[in-house]
Amino acid sequence: MSIVTVQLGQCGNQIGFEVFDVLFSDSYCSQGLCSKKENEAYQASCKERFFSEEENGVLAAQAVLVDMEPKVINQTLSKAAQSGRWKYGQHACFCQKQGSGNNWAYGYSVHGPRHEESIMNLIQKQVEKCDSLSGFFIIMSMAGGTGSGLGAFVTQNLQDQYPNSLKMNQIIWPYGTGEVIVQNYNSILTLSHLYRSSDALLVHENDAIHKICVKRMNIRQISFSNINQVLAHQLGSIFQPTYSAEGSFHYRRNPLGDLMENLVPHPEFKMLGVRNIPQMSENSLAYSTFTWAGLLKHLRQMLISNAKMEEGINWKVRPPLSGLPALDKMSFNKELHFNTSIANLVILRGKDTQSTDLAGFKDPALYTSWLEPDNAFNVWKTQRAFNKYEKSAALVSNSQFLVKPLDVIVGKAWNMFASKAYIHQYTKFGIEEEDFLDSFTLLEQVIASYYNL
Repeated sequence: MSIVTVQLGQCGNQIGFEVFDVLFSDSYCSQGLCSKKENEAYQASCKERFFSEEENGVLAAQAVLVDMEPKVINQTLSKAAQSGRWKYGQHACFCQKQGSGNNWAYGYSVHGPRHEESIMNLIQKQVEKCDSLSGFFIIMSMAGGTGSGLGAFVTQNLQDQYPNSLKMNQIIWPYGTGEVIVQNYNSILTLSHLYRSSDALLVHENDAIHKICVKRMNIRQISFSNINQVLAHQLGSIFQPTYSAEGSFHYRRNPLGDLMENLVPHPEFKMLGVRNIPQMSENSLAYSTFTWAGLLKHLRQMLISNAKMEEGINWKVRPPLSGLPALDKMSFNKELHFNTSIANLVILRGKDTQSTDLAGFKDPALYTSWLEPDNAFNVWKTQRAFNKYEKSAALVSNSQFLVKPLDVIVGKAWNMFASKAYIHQYTKFGIEEEDFLDSFTLLEQVIASYYNL
């Protein structure tokens, strides 16, 4: 089944390019460490999900590119064409001459309604190319104007026009130090609107990815391109094909549906985070060997201590004892910052995946009391290696990992709102104080629900 990707704004288009580039280069890489037949099945499965074949045999990404300024889209199109390996479709772009000026209200209330028909027509053309639609993958930032405001508007429209298709939004959480003065307003408006219209929010924090570039990739001067490549690696490790069941050699057909089924058991909880191991520069990779036991021990500790990479993990954090009453569990969690999960999915790629021991992820103490570990934990596997790593694991987790960052953003936005700072920039485009209050109410509820797991 096919996934249609919608790339929105500067951030969404730059990341989208890197994602398709990783998917393509991994699929056609000779270092898959598996048989030719298996490699061909993997390529075919990736192609079915993300690409369509043009008449001349070149693969075109199943994507729609939207931005209110032409510069980034033009760069993205030419980069894809220059790669000579894949490209974007001829009529897959929509851009204008004037951006949103980092104003969520302008993206949502002005650009959205004005260009709704053109954008939705482009999306429909992509959908019509699919034999069978799994759903939409929408890539956007939440701090600016076009990606966040227009992104929220387009997601709402997709929900109205394709109510039976799944929608996953990949959102970039802004740097804590701030890129834009009104980023906290833009963020709460984006999140509250997506919470109503999207099925799952896959969140990447710029600060965390930045640290991975410094500590794991050994990059001295970090560019957005470096950050986007790390992001694309993480997304590829989730979306590339895996076997449909233990012992099966058929690839799963509906990756979005399977992700949602495994990770979003309740509409109140739809924030997903990703952790990968190992992550390192190519130079270091040449001198490294890994065992599954070592990788999974680190990955489990990354989960429960809420670490984003294998460096700087707090090994003192332990799960509460299963026998503790709920109240003791809560006070225990707060003392040690134990990260309680609702659901976890581990994706293993590479050799000897069948010999892995995943008992540590099935411990009931890791999970909320209302879901059995059997339902809360899933594993996907393939013997096909990913992106030059002989063995690699990804963990997609629905847990408390965002409680603190979300609380900080809501708090900062509330302080600005209480003093009426910059509100006029939103009200002049039709976003009233009432809309802000609705957003605060919804997100306070989300924070409380995760906090009380």
